[in-house]
Amino acid sequence: MLRKEIIYWDSKKLDRQMELAMYGHYGISVLLFPATTDSYLENEENGLIQAIQPLIEGGRFKVFSIGSLNFESWLAKDKSNEEKSKTHNKYNQYVIEEVLPFIFGECGCEVPIITAGAAIGAYHAANTFFRRPDIFLGTVAMSGTFNIRHFSKDYFEKDMNCYYNSPVHFLPELKDNYWLSFLKSKKHIYLLSGSGENEYPENSEHLSNILNDKQIQNKLEIWGPEWGHNYNTWKKMLSNVLANYL
Repeated sequence: MLRKEIIYWDSKKLDRQMELAMYGHYGISVLLFPATTDSYLENEENGLIQAIQPLIEGGRFKVFSIGSLNFESWLAKDKSNEEKSKTHNKYNQYVIEEVLPFIFGECGCEVPIITAGAAIGAYHAANTFFRRPDIFLGTVAMSGTFNIRHFSKDYFEKDMNCYYNSPVHFLPELKDNYWLSFLKSKKHIYLLSGSGENEYPENSEHLSNILNDKQIQNKLEIWGPEWGHNYNTWKKMLSNVLANYL
């Protein structure tokens, strides 16, 4: 039987109660972001956890599914761009300063962690990894955009926080050998997209090209037109990557 535990805590960074769903006993830790909502249970409710359940029960992976604040930041309709940017920055801090210490404490040490997600969750998975490759083992980003300008629009030019949260902008300009050495040592960067309805494979291809130019190892997979922007695609993609590449 799949072990599942719900964790609640009062986040000091976000000044609210946050939740996390934990699945499994041991294995490589997977930090999983929601794709279309802000709910920490979205991935289970749409079958993504069930798709990788055999891998979790087999002890290969332990999954930590967290919520997000997309509809209070870049997807909010009633907030200023400045507020959206500040909320996004607080969310980044929450992940690094609160979620990661919990994972390390739960696992007993600073375990390797793979970030993963689809759609806007792919953006968060990739952005979180590329900002801190000293902490994370790699990322699985499915059907994502990695250009924050798609969310921030013209505000991008007014706020450096946007630049530093946009992998297709900050990675080409990255010259610091300290950070490049971490990125070049990573062997688990997976970028996937379908070619079907509502998919934009050019987003993944663009990021892969940037990484190739920087000599950062990555695996790009563009699936066929039968694979659209939906959970059936993401269930197959994630289970395939975790089963065969990690």
